[in-house]
Amino acid sequence: MQEEQQPEAAADPMSSSDALEDDQKETSDASPNISDADAFKILLEMKMKKRQKKPNLPSTVTELVTEEGSKVFVVGTAHFSDSSKRDVAKTIQEVQPDVVVVELCQYRVSMLKMDENTLLKEAKEINLEKLQQAIKQNGVMSGLMQMLLLKVSAHITEQLGMAPGGEFREAFKEAGKVPFCKFHLGDRPIPVTFKRAIAALSFWQKIKLAWGLCFLSDPISKDDVEKCKQKDLLEQMMAEMIGEFPDLHRTIVSERDIYLTYMLKQAAKRIELPRASETEPRKCIPSVVVGVVGMGHVPGIEKNWNTDLNIQEIMSVPPPSTSSKVLRFVIKATVFGLMGYGCYRVGQRTVQFILSMPTTQNCLQRLTEIRPRH
Repeated sequence: MQEEQQPEAAADPMSSSDALEDDQKETSDASPNISDADAFKILLEMKMKKRQKKPNLPSTVTELVTEEGSKVFVVGTAHFSDSSKRDVAKTIQEVQPDVVVVELCQYRVSMLKMDENTLLKEAKEINLEKLQQAIKQNGVMSGLMQMLLLKVSAHITEQLGMAPGGEFREAFKEAGKVPFCKFHLGDRPIPVTFKRAIAALSFWQKIKLAWGLCFLSDPISKDDVEKCKQKDLLEQMMAEMIGEFPDLHRTIVSERDIYLTYMLKQAAKRIELPRASETEPRKCIPSVVVGVVGMGHVPGIEKNWNTDLNIQEIMSVPPPSTSSKVLRFVIKATVFGLMGYGCYRVGQRTVQFILSMPTTQNCLQRLTEIRPRH
């Protein structure tokens, strides 16, 4: 199964080592000859002491339990909200998780290490270079769909003056402070989502959706964002626009609910405690996981939690339909036609300019005066 093991990191090796450096120094000062296994046990005990038995969690957190006894704390967030960032930080500090899973895929992981100002600038600027990159990465139709969705995000960014994904960056930072905490990317790869979404629409549905996205201009306030804590703002706006397209809602929301649930369950496997020697029997304990997802995905995760999930079907990309091929041809023909016409107009004006120059006219006059010799 190609997506069973998502790209992961121990938050960030540098961040984790910095977070643990002081504890390790104290351990080495107390017992210079301590073994790695004993040091691991001491750090693990320190982590367990910090872990609250009855954590004081925000109201946006949903607690789920696996069959093996592992606990998963799902933080429902609004992607443009300072309150969500505080909820994420508090949850991670309270439960001291073994794994943090966020609603990102490998194609969006760069936002974790970018600062707010850079992200704000990037989100507001949608240019030809980004369009070309999206088309190259996802194909013509999926690339255009991605750019239209980026336009929705850019609209919210411009209205609020706030970069998206702050809760994910907060989760990444806090995970680096927790000993032995891994950081997982839990969302389905975005090219798969867009290609499946495009395949679910008819030709006219694609035109209608593109039209709605292109002319999005409703004002949004920060109060609107906080009101949408029960349903993520970006996903709510999308749900309103795609409400008449149930197949599109299925691919963008429902299928990702299944994928996120699957990845949270994978992260919640029991963890093995360190052993002093190879002869010591293995001992596993239930793990603690924090999931950071848009509020709109929480009901779907709860619904799918006790279901046996198979993500192979929702990872497949159907072949392009006839309407997609026709639309792709029309778009390419239009682009190349405009480029050709532009070159023609430029070339025509250039030739007229050169012919109107005195030097050119003088040369032409001399050529006409030259008669062939017999």
